[in-house]
Formats: sequence, structure tokens, C-alpha cells
Amino acid sequence: MEMIISQEYLQAARMSDSDLLKEIAVMLYQKNRLSLAQASRLAKMSRFQFQHLLASRRVPVNYDVSDLEEDLTTLKQLS
Repeated sequence: MEMIISQEYLQAARMSDSDLLKEIAVMLYQKNRLSLAQASRLAKMSRFQFQHLLASRRVPVNYDVSDLEEDLTTLKQLS
């Protein structure tokens, strides 16, 4: 599903497309609706960059079983 947000709203909020994606990703992560990996992909940031963003906002990082499984899958693919 794609969502189109008018430039009018972005300008009123003084945000870029990228800023809005980051805000949505942080909010969904804080509400435990997205995993760290999912939220970082939504924000179009590396996981490290997204963790840095969370830290700058004093949002604790939740590392759960699904995050571990995704990390293990990534490590296997890199081997």
C-alpha cells in the first residue's frame, strides 16, 4: 500500500519526506508495532544509524527474539 501525503502538510510541519518516514518509524518502534530492523528499513537508514537516532531521542532499544533471528539470518547470508 502506498500513501501520498500532500506537500502542503509537509511544508506546514516543516518536514521533508525523509523526516516524516523517520518520525513514523520511531513512533511505530516506540509502540512496539515494528521491530528494530523493520523500523530502520522504513526510515531508510541502516540499523546502526536508526539506533543512533533512537539514542539521540532517548528511546531505549528493544532487542527481542525476532531481532536476533533476523541478525542470525543476515549472518548466514554473509557467510
